[in-house]
Amino acid sequence: MLSSKVLKKALNGFVLSILVSVLIVTPSILGKNLHWLNPPSQSLEINANAQTPAGVEEVQQRNINQAQNPGEETKNNQQGKSAESKGEEQGKLDIFKIATGALAGLVLFLYGVTRMAEGLEAIAGDRARSLISKFTTNRYAGVATGTVATTILDSSSVTIIIVIAMVSAGLLSFVQSLGVVLGSNIGTTIGAQIVAFKINEYAPIAMFIGLLLILLGKKERWKQIGLIILGFGLLFFGLDTIESAMEPFKDYQPFLKLMETLGNNTLLGAGVGALFTVLVQSSSATVAVIVTLASQGLISLPAGIALMLGAEVGTCADTLVATLGRERPALRTGVFHLLFNLVSAGIGILFASQLAGFAQWFSQLVGAGDDVARQIANAQLIFNVLGVTLAIAFLPWIARGLERLIPDTQKQNREAETVKG
Repeated sequence: MLSSKVLKKALNGFVLSILVSVLIVTPSILGKNLHWLNPPSQSLEINANAQTPAGVEEVQQRNINQAQNPGEETKNNQQGKSAESKGEEQGKLDIFKIATGALAGLVLFLYGVTRMAEGLEAIAGDRARSLISKFTTNRYAGVATGTVATTILDSSSVTIIIVIAMVSAGLLSFVQSLGVVLGSNIGTTIGAQIVAFKINEYAPIAMFIGLLLILLGKKERWKQIGLIILGFGLLFFGLDTIESAMEPFKDYQPFLKLMETLGNNTLLGAGVGALFTVLVQSSSATVAVIVTLASQGLISLPAGIALMLGAEVGTCADTLVATLGRERPALRTGVFHLLFNLVSAGIGILFASQLAGFAQWFSQLVGAGDDVARQIANAQLIFNVLGVTLAIAFLPWIARGLERLIPDTQKQNREAETVKG
């Protein structure tokens, strides 16, 4: 049987090939005018019939001036050609430079997230496990526990993978795990809220402080705290790099047209968001990039919501891989996470315009105004809170349905009977 790491690499390679294919095929689907590498140059229109007798006199006068000052006419022609060539250069985009800049920012961001998660798990991992095991007496406590644990660990995937491992080890029951999974969806929105407040300019300070603690800290705990601060700084420095790299797209009509298409076609936008999330293995990363681009005016609210809904589905890939080889209760937890996110994202796609309107109203209420980045972050928060509120009332029936769909093995039934006896 293949290991989970091998399957994970194969899945990432498959998704990468699909994403590349989408980027290649999409321009031809959206229309002939969507040229990424060679934007159409605007030709000058000359109206031959617009010349009047007065125009003839102007031409004759220009010819006389040219005969008297031939050097000046040549100079004017050269200046005109130079200005035209500069205009053409400004109209073209250096795709390689933009792509490498965005890729560098994404690498810094993901590296920062990884380092911060390592530091947080080293310091708070045991506490998170203790929190999950102690405060899951009922579904409401489970939701609160999942929210707090995900906020501490800064990753819903990490929280759910911990829960799956605890269920597999018998430290947590399947029913108890459902509330924690729901709570993790709320906890993951905290990161988007922080990114929306645009604190990128303080990233170098955080990086410097974190590096000092790592180098000068005498205790391991201080080094781990330094790792968290360094990761936090790298995270926002990476987002700032992405923002700088993508700035040329502000006035690039094909890109703006693509974002408009994703906003108008919510299902397509959700598909792109899901593929990107599976590729980078983090819904927090996807939403953070969306919020950053929205702060530049590159992504509209409808497009941001569509991509965000896709990220909610794409984040299930890691948890499904984590269930491979586990016992049936752990498998049911992973399947519940997938089904909940699929159903809630499907409802979100159907009511995307209403969600956008509600996010705008809520943003006005909390003083965010017309800040699209804040509106997208608020839309994610509203979407997850509403989804959890609707699902929590039906958890007992959902649990029984999953137990019938994925029944225990004969060995597990015998063990359960032995414990009862």
